[in-house]
Amino acid sequence: MPKDIIINSTVNEVRVAILDGGSVSEIYVERARNKGIVGNIYKGKVVKVLPGMQSAFVDVGLPKACFLHVADVYVEDAELFSLLEDRVVDVIDETEVKSNKNDNIYVPIEDLIREGQEITVQIAKEPIGQKGARITTHLTIPGRHLVLMPTYDHIGVSRKIENEEERERLKNILTEIKPAGIGLIARTVCEGSNIDDLKADLDYLMRLWNKTSDLAKKTSAPSLLYEDLDLIYRTLRDYTNEDVKKIIVDNKSELLKIKEFVREFLPNAHLKIELYEGELPIFDYYNIEIELNRLTDRRVWLKSGGYIVIDQAEALTVIDVNTGKYVGKRNFEETILKTNIEAAKEIAWQLRLRNIGGIIIVDFIDMERDEHKEKVLKTLEDELANDRAKASVVNISPLGLYEITRKRVQESLTKILTEPCPYCEGRGVVKSKITICYDIMRELRRIAPYFTKKSIMVEAHPDIVDMILSYERESIDDIELMYNISVEIKSNETYHLEHYEVVPY
Repeated sequence: MPKDIIINSTVNEVRVAILDGGSVSEIYVERARNKGIVGNIYKGKVVKVLPGMQSAFVDVGLPKACFLHVADVYVEDAELFSLLEDRVVDVIDETEVKSNKNDNIYVPIEDLIREGQEITVQIAKEPIGQKGARITTHLTIPGRHLVLMPTYDHIGVSRKIENEEERERLKNILTEIKPAGIGLIARTVCEGSNIDDLKADLDYLMRLWNKTSDLAKKTSAPSLLYEDLDLIYRTLRDYTNEDVKKIIVDNKSELLKIKEFVREFLPNAHLKIELYEGELPIFDYYNIEIELNRLTDRRVWLKSGGYIVIDQAEALTVIDVNTGKYVGKRNFEETILKTNIEAAKEIAWQLRLRNIGGIIIVDFIDMERDEHKEKVLKTLEDELANDRAKASVVNISPLGLYEITRKRVQESLTKILTEPCPYCEGRGVVKSKITICYDIMRELRRIAPYFTKKSIMVEAHPDIVDMILSYERESIDDIELMYNISVEIKSNETYHLEHYEVVPY
């Protein structure tokens, strides 16, 4: 299907949506206050080495020290490097993967780096939740056609290029043009490209790397050596292919920059670049704003009348499937199958749209027949295959729970757009009014014996006061009589529903 890239650009916020056949398939938001740092290269200082965790923390100038695991440490020593070269190499979700042949073989991190040492590192994952960024010393610089790996001598071709003859042709070209000691990966967009295109991209990447490495020699840690492109230009670099037909932007200044970028870096791309000048905001005109607003909803309705519920924790997302209003037309098993298949498609789309990563557990409606389970699994796997991020079903538990993993390098869109509720402090629930009412009565009974012949003030939210006066007046009278005290009830509209004060006066 033809794709369009819609860009809403303001001074402090940029939003990019990708329309696939007129429907929103992906949305990205970048704000000046919390600009993404994945891909940035820093010169950092090792502040702590933890042999027990085989990891280290490195100061690169960010608010929190970054986490470096031993598997992500590059070493120049040939003998040490030979022990590490079979570890996983996975560059921007596209490359071939070498699996570790012996997970028990590793060089201890204390033999590779030391506290106080200055090293060049790259951000692999954004800071998420309370965790600092994850970093690697296996540096990668992506271009339009190629990914340069200055610290890893390797040739690879994107797994999404499936034609074996084309893969072999690209490998031969990379072998011919590759500088000594430098690694290259052919990206998906490389398919059909000639040697001149790849050489031009390589020259550009080598200029970037030479500038970065020269800066690393001149500066002391912590310092930024290389900053990846802004959201708009990353999108153009990584997403524009033969399917993308049009780019529409609502900022004239940005339009001129986009045209210049396309002329320089995407000369063979046949793109229409248009300025949106409509009265409605651009995301409203293309019905993107309404989809964006739905991304904060827990419940997502399916066309049939069923629905899914999405609950996100820091390291885990749980999705529950329900039939809802859908009652079917034939029999119960067919109703369940149709709901689950529809839910599988919606789940894959929501994971991509919300940029949910990590471990995802899906509780589909129970199915009795094995062929129905296979249909749902096949649907889910087919839909996940369309995801740019690496996503797969890794396990189905004995209880029928589907375990999905999706590569996560930054916070989900929901986390970017929202913050924990100050009212419930992110729990998603507050104590019921009657529970708070009983808490107050217990507190009264707890302190009343110590304040005989005195008065006690109860101050609470108006809703709580109403409930006490309506349902607990008799209990208040009993406490006053039993302990010879006077209880005054006062409402305070500024109080949190759960907050109350019980104090003598």
